[in-house]
Amino acid sequence: MDTILEVKDLVIHYETDDGRVYALNGLDLDLREGETLGLVGETGAGKTTLARGIMGLVPDPPGRIKGGEILYRGTDLLRCSNAEMRHVRGKKIAMIFQDPMTSLNPVTNVGVQIAEAISNHEHLSHRDALVKAREMLEQVGIPAGRAEEYPHQFSGGMKQRVVIAIALACNPDILIADEPTTALDVTIQAQVLDMLRELREKYSMSMLLITHDLGVVAQTCDRVAVIYGGEIVESADVFSLFERHLHPYTQGLLNSIPKLNEDVDRLQPIEGMMPDPTHLPEGCKFCTRCSYATERCRTSHPVMREVASGHSVRCFRYEQEERHEDR
Repeated sequence: MDTILEVKDLVIHYETDDGRVYALNGLDLDLREGETLGLVGETGAGKTTLARGIMGLVPDPPGRIKGGEILYRGTDLLRCSNAEMRHVRGKKIAMIFQDPMTSLNPVTNVGVQIAEAISNHEHLSHRDALVKAREMLEQVGIPAGRAEEYPHQFSGGMKQRVVIAIALACNPDILIADEPTTALDVTIQAQVLDMLRELREKYSMSMLLITHDLGVVAQTCDRVAVIYGGEIVESADVFSLFERHLHPYTQGLLNSIPKLNEDVDRLQPIEGMMPDPTHLPEGCKFCTRCSYATERCRTSHPVMREVASGHSVRCFRYEQEERHEDR
């Protein structure tokens, strides 16, 4: 499959009164045509900063894009003007934000809010945009007659469906879903994820699904990238990652999930906390929490290594394996 979006060596920092926050530190990522890529990591790992960087929505100040490239079909979005990004944002790349409660205007009915997104990118009259808005509500499982209602008249799951309708209104090439089920109960989560999967296939979109839930990844994604300390530490197709998870952080994430086929008294959480993003470790970002860490891990920064076809990891433990395979 061809690559539709490629992030190269992206560095984003936040300049605050308490110091410089190292949000993204040379992050590399690629999204292919028609696939769903899961981006997994704890709170503070840099997931939302990456999404905002792609969308051109990093607040400046305090945000600063220090370097790198974000290539959409070969065009570097970081070099686009504000006017060019307004054409891309919503039409070519759309985003579902974390909290539908704050994503919708409380004093405007939902039909008008969807129509506004359509009018910004398509040459339609206001009346035709409203007609299409009602059709989009039907697409996400909401009766068109509710287009005249306001956000407070919808449940949390229904609000998220409205947000999805806004994101898909202009049939974008890429959908970025930033933890789209976080505020929803389990039953509604499953419904929203099933709907996203069906709509992605219907509109032939690529999707970057940002989550901290590996169960969602297993159910929804084709490939997965694990992020920690503002950089990717492991990436593979979903089956390979669950079958052979290599990075100690990935192992920790999977060990902290209950398993139906194992009878254990206690889960195994990852020891410690995410490092302070204003004082990240000099070497491997995970070294302060890793049971395998050596002095080299604390002073030297590992690079991503491909240890199997399409499976890469950022860890010194796999250097010998790489050399052995080269022989």
